[in-house]
Amino acid sequence: MRIIAMHKESRNDGAGHPPSPEMIGRMGQLVGSMMQRGTLVTTDGLCPSSEGARLRFAKGKLTVTPGPLEGENELISGFGILRVRNLEEAIEWSTRFAGTIGDCVIDVRPVSEPWDIGASPKPDGITTRRYMAARKADAGSESGSPPSPEAMARTDALLQEMRKKGVLVASIGMAPSSKGARVRFSNGKRAVMDGPFAESKELIAGFAVLEAPTVADAIDLSAEFASIIGDVEIDFLPIVAMEAH
Repeated sequence: MRIIAMHKESRNDGAGHPPSPEMIGRMGQLVGSMMQRGTLVTTDGLCPSSEGARLRFAKGKLTVTPGPLEGENELISGFGILRVRNLEEAIEWSTRFAGTIGDCVIDVRPVSEPWDIGASPKPDGITTRRYMAARKADAGSESGSPPSPEAMARTDALLQEMRKKGVLVASIGMAPSSKGARVRFSNGKRAVMDGPFAESKELIAGFAVLEAPTVADAIDLSAEFASIIGDVEIDFLPIVAMEAH
């Protein structure tokens, strides 16, 4: 099964400090090894929240909070990776998505590219970049109840438009937290809390999609990752829907 591991920000992540060359090298070796073994499907990090925005949709009204963002309900129910020209365009598409499902909170942040952390030079001619639009979990998503047929039809129509225009790079939907686990790696040890779990206050720093038989196996796979980046909290959730384009 596919399981997403979403790791939370450290103090350096939130401050926008790039990882050290040593950490980049060790992480690159680990990613390559896991890809070869077939245990890692994909992985990405996020840029600091100062480069993003929080969108709150309530009763047809949109409130935009520019970054840096404060941690509130940081339990994610799903997200899309969008390729657009800028943050404003990412907000526009996220607003249209919210219009298909109703009240929700969506955080929009740039996805970190190799040149953002100094791992490689930025190629010439790039006029777009990737953004994650992450929808926060709510009572509906945590209950596991599907959207109404009408909402699903509206959402499918919008996603089809986004695919045709090359905006939608990938989309992932997660199971409720009752199906997952939250793990705190600290000083070489791990503390596991089975779901459902309370809202986390730490912002998401990045994610990895793992191929593993169970959530417990995915946790084992992440131990080496935690040993590289240090003390970290990670939410592990089964993936119920995943598309990549």
